[in-house]
Amino acid sequence: MKAPRIHVAAALDAGGDVVLPEGAARHVARVLRLGEGAPLVLFDGAGMEAEALLVEAGRKRVVARVEALHAGRGESPLAVHLGQAISKGDRMDYAIQKAVELGVAAITPLYTEHGDVRLKGDREAKKLAHWQAVAASACEQCGRATVPPVHPPLALADWLAGRDEALRLVLHPGTPGALDRQATTASAALLIGPEGGLSPTELEAATAAGFAALSLGPRILRTETAPVVALTLLQDRFGDL
Repeated sequence: MKAPRIHVAAALDAGGDVVLPEGAARHVARVLRLGEGAPLVLFDGAGMEAEALLVEAGRKRVVARVEALHAGRGESPLAVHLGQAISKGDRMDYAIQKAVELGVAAITPLYTEHGDVRLKGDREAKKLAHWQAVAASACEQCGRATVPPVHPPLALADWLAGRDEALRLVLHPGTPGALDRQATTASAALLIGPEGGLSPTELEAATAAGFAALSLGPRILRTETAPVVALTLLQDRFGDL
């Protein structure tokens, strides 16, 4: 069986022991039923990966010993910052999961005029922690050792004000916008609106912030499908697909 990949938010040192976090420990010991001596792959979320062996696999405590360290693989040469309008339920989870699998470098959930989700206080903090866990889980699955940050939600105007990527794109159906096949870039910002689309005022603000319209064809995609298609096109043109 292929060694499971586990994210641990801790420093990894050759020869050192790592206590697995509760969720990972439960998965390793109770679901996979791995015992002492079983191999694991640990990664710290900041780019380092380790080959490790289980040295303790109890019901309350699971410990792995780092055997070897190396730099992780799987990072794209194209750094994309995704601005994703917040959607309800599993749709936002799906967008984050697939964006991570497609090599996104950072994600910021956005409040938009037509978006119907508003988070405050503890609810926002809990949702942010959940989204970051979705990103970490996607890294475990796809082989990345760097977990992209999911930033705290922002109003669209605030996110636009902070953008300085070389290529800035906003998805807008019905426009003639397409990728320039002759251009090259190492960084990009991608703006995805909500189910109801961005308002005319928001599109004007994006244009003023240097965003060019990008169309994905004659069909209107759902807000969680759009980043999958757009990121695939970007990785194919400028990244590593």
